[in-house]
Amino acid sequence: MTSIPKVSLGELLTLERRPVVLIADQMYAEIGTYSFGRGIFHKTPRTGAEVGDKKLFVIKEGDFILQITFAWEGAVALASKAEEGMYGSVRFLTFRVNESRCLPQYLVYYFRTRRGLDQLGNISPGSAGRNRVLSLKRISEVNVPLPPIVEQHRIVARIEELSAKIEGARKLRGETTVEINALARDATAHAFPRASDRVVGDLMGFQTGYAFKSEWFTNEGIRLVRNANVGHGNLDWSETERIPAERRKEFYRFELQSGDILITLDRPIISTGVKVARVREEDLPCLLLQRVARVQFKTESVLPEYFYSWLRSPHFIDAIDPGRSNGVPHISHKDIEKIPFAVPPLSEQRRIVAYLNDLQAKVDTLKKLQVDTAEELDALMPSILSRAFSGAL
Repeated sequence: MTSIPKVSLGELLTLERRPVVLIADQMYAEIGTYSFGRGIFHKTPRTGAEVGDKKLFVIKEGDFILQITFAWEGAVALASKAEEGMYGSVRFLTFRVNESRCLPQYLVYYFRTRRGLDQLGNISPGSAGRNRVLSLKRISEVNVPLPPIVEQHRIVARIEELSAKIEGARKLRGETTVEINALARDATAHAFPRASDRVVGDLMGFQTGYAFKSEWFTNEGIRLVRNANVGHGNLDWSETERIPAERRKEFYRFELQSGDILITLDRPIISTGVKVARVREEDLPCLLLQRVARVQFKTESVLPEYFYSWLRSPHFIDAIDPGRSNGVPHISHKDIEKIPFAVPPLSEQRRIVAYLNDLQAKVDTLKKLQVDTAEELDALMPSILSRAFSGAL
């Protein structure tokens, strides 16, 4: 492993500020920087009148930018041709890099390492957030490992080569996730028999919840199942409203039981799926609030597990939300009752449920592998950067 000589950042950077006199009716497009060296974003242009008294400075291609309030968090960037002629506030310090000694992109990569971030943190005194302002006078305290310029070119090229491979793997992972979801949806759609001349309302009814008044809500007591609590399969109690436990008997008709199937009537389809859940023992006791419906079976010819699986299938989703992935704002339980519904023999219902449960288990396993792969990919770049600036890449 080769030891790399260190050079003060102050020797490599020259502060270059280009203040601009604002004109009231002229448009000014400002930049922002992401933390952890993730680049620059463009803000919506505003007129000089809208900018007001804020001072702006012109950005030029090749500027090395330190955002002083979040430099400690890696708000470091290199201006590209796309930022030429844009503007930054006083918080965006613009420097020119001595390119005879240092590649600007080399510096950006260095400040994505733990060591680079720690050094910026050391010269950004304060507690946290906007109170941690980088001290320009202390720039010289930051030491950068600086090999010859030829070696910097090699290191940058190698980092970018490996980064491109990581991004390619991320893209492939994303495409695989889409394919998994599409295959699961297609298999689920074909698992159910073709709809007959019967409709859901012939076999099931729905009870909607009670309109509990918000002034009744308390910090302690019995929980209320709201739209926000109906997740994908289970109830989510991260946001919970309650009424006093002593009022429980008043609303016995709305008390839920283990195994009850619930569907939200407000935005039942969201980007992550249909909001249908089953009540578990650990959810009890709880009461049904308005805009959430409980399934009530009129016959024993339909297995609850079968109907629950059907509610989570494309047959139901497409019936209430044809062709739209963002969901419908509202749905009535009467709308659900009008949907065509086929009822195969109980033995066939059990087979379909078992098949779908097995399919879901396999999908969950694949998705878990995808998550693990994503975490491994996320860990690769810090490792690559660490090796690059220690002479081991």
